[in-house]
Parts: sequence; C-alpha cells; structure tokens
Amino acid sequence: MAERARKKSEKRSLSKGGADASSLKQNPLYSYQDLFLKYLSAARRLAPNTYSRSYRYDLNSFADFLQKKAIADLKHIDRSTIREYISWCRKKGLSSRSISRRISTLRSFFRFLLAENLINSDPTSMIEHPKLGRVLPKTLSIGEVDALLAVSEKLYRGSSLAARNHTMLHLLYATGLRVSELVKLSLISFNRHSGNLRVLGKGSKERLVPIGEQARVLLEEYLDYVRPKLLHGKTSPSLFVTMRGRAMTRNRYWQILKEIALQAGIKKEISPHALRHSFATHLLENGADLRSVQLMLGHSDISTTQLYTHVEHSRLKSIHKKFHPRG
Repeated sequence: MAERARKKSEKRSLSKGGADASSLKQNPLYSYQDLFLKYLSAARRLAPNTYSRSYRYDLNSFADFLQKKAIADLKHIDRSTIREYISWCRKKGLSSRSISRRISTLRSFFRFLLAENLINSDPTSMIEHPKLGRVLPKTLSIGEVDALLAVSEKLYRGSSLAARNHTMLHLLYATGLRVSELVKLSLISFNRHSGNLRVLGKGSKERLVPIGEQARVLLEEYLDYVRPKLLHGKTSPSLFVTMRGRAMTRNRYWQILKEIALQAGIKKEISPHALRHSFATHLLENGADLRSVQLMLGHSDISTTQLYTHVEHSRLKSIHKKFHPRG
C-alpha cells in the first residue's frame, strides 16, 4: 500500500513539473515525505501548521544533508549518518533545543518507515537528545502589566479600535491565551451566562477558561457597542474584527502590543506570549495550584507548567540576594 502511494506521488510530482528523476534519486526522503505527513494528519491528528511546516522543514533539512553527503538510498542511512547530521547541525549554529526537535522528527519518520516495512532497522535508535538547559520564560512584572493596561485604558475612549485593543489586552492577561487562540475566538466562544471562554487550543483541543469580572465587563461592552461600529453593518463569525470586517491577525496584534508598550515606557522586548507567561507566573506567586494553572493554559503535560515555578523561585532568589545583608 505504501509502495503504491509512493509511486503515485512520484508520478504526480513529475507531471506537475516537480523534481525530476535524478533529484528523486538524490533525495531518498522525497518519496515518503508526503506519505508520512498524511499519516501524521490522519492517525495522530496533528494541527496542519505542526505537520506541514515543522515536520516538513526538519525533513527538508535532513534531505539537504543527505544530498551533500551523496546518500541516495535509505538503506545507507545508519546511526553514524544521524550522528554526522547532528554534528552538521551544530556547525550551522543550531541550538540544542532545535537539534532535539529535529531528532524527534527523524525518529517519528523512521519509525513510520519501519512500521510500513520500508526499512529493516531504525537508524535513530540509541541516538540521545542533547541536554537542554532550562530557558525561563520572559515575564512582565505586575507593575509593568499595570503600566500597559493604564496606557491602553487612556486610549480606550478615543476610538472603536482603541477600545477593541484594550479589550484584547485585558483578555490576554486575564486568561493566559496564546495570541493565536485569541485572534481565532469566534462569537460563540464567549458564554455570557457562565463568564467562560471556549478555547480551541493546540491539537484542536478544547478547554474552558474563566475570564474574571473586569475582562467580562469589557468584553460585553465591546460586543454590545464597539464591535457593531467596526463592522458597519457587515457580519463576521470572528470575535475580534478589523474595520474591514475581517478577523484580527496575530501579527497585527503583536504590532499593537509593541506600540502600547512603547507608550508605557517598557523598553524590554515584549510579545503577546510574555503576557501568557506573566498570567501563569502571577497566579502561582499568589497561591494558585499548579493543576489549575495547567488546565487554564491548556498544557497537556504538567511538567510544562512546572517551568513557571522555576520563574517564581528565580525571582525569590534575586529578592534574597538584593535585600539580605549576606545575600
């Protein structure tokens, strides 16, 4: 079955002006890459951005390495090939985290080939991931968040766009949503009765997130008075819209946040994700339990949420060092 699909893929590519026969021979991954990506989509239900961009990018990187090494047969790929590839990535300046991701991609790919009886052994077995240092997420202090909201609130009464931006900023900090989740919210995402948001997160997983009284009041005011002015009689399924009646984009909101931060006098690099990190860190600092924060953030693994406890401990250490007489 896999072999038939591979041959059809080759014929389609050649008929559409894709890679020629010689390049197909030079790239042993080409024949099976699309088959693997379809498997990820169907069997593992990964989001399109995950399998079509990240996995394809990693596989193309490995294919580029194989071409430079003149390896044109899957049977010639062994553990030493994988180790050489890792060294090649290091020489190109890739971080340990990026290399670890590429190893994971190759491991999934070769296990798929092994399951389909397309290879006899997995060359990624016994290959260890590089040790990863903990990268603490960048957060804003409560004072910096207050400064952002204060500037945003001053602009709030100025125009419908400023009111929309203020509502989005307040909601982002009140819920810890990813900016991609924020801009993808639909009208039916908000339940006025319960005060919850139904959020579609990574891997198309749904979760309910409480938004708090202040954010709820702002959101209801936006829906009742601001959004209709932006739409000018048009209709849209999106919660947050532009003057043209289209859904807000993550890139545009990133620009808006940077403009607000500049006016607030915050000079350090800021992103919507910094507000998500701040949401989690401030909750834990004020006594929230880890499991509740995990559910609100939509983390499938609590170890991801535990990273924020390291942020808290790091802050406590800096306070001790600064104020203790023998710190």
